[in-house]
Parts: sequence; C-alpha cells; structure tokens
Amino acid sequence: MKVSLIDIGTSKGIRIPSSVLKEIDAPKYFDLRIEDGSIILDAVEEPRVGWSKKFQESENSLLIDDGLDMDAWDEI
Repeated sequence: MKVSLIDIGTSKGIRIPSSVLKEIDAPKYFDLRIEDGSIILDAVEEPRVGWSKKFQESENSLLIDDGLDMDAWDEI
C-alpha cells in the first residue's frame, strides 16, 4: 500500500487507512524507530500507565543522583 506525506503544521505525516488500524485494534500510541532505512511503528500501551502506583510503592528515592548539592544554594 502506497501512502504520501501530508503537511501537518510545520511537520509531515501520513494517513493510516482505517482498514489497517482495524487490523491492529487502532492503538492510540506507537513506538517509532528507524530500521535499515525503514520507519517501523509498534503499537504500545498508553505511556506512563501504572507509574503513579509504582512510585507510591517504591521508596520514593532517586535511582540516579541528580547532582544537585542543595547546601551549595545557601552560599549563592
């Protein structure tokens, strides 16, 4: 199936036919990647689903030091 680029504001896009979307249950979000010169779209769940619950269950600490020394702010 051939499609063409369309203008969407200052970006470009393609129209995905509804028949194609029906075959994959029309997801709302996709992961886009380039592979061997091709654009690949993989359907994904809604971003950040369950993040709030996971954060509440965690120790609420940073996994990586943010690098800010808050004591240094007192000197400014």
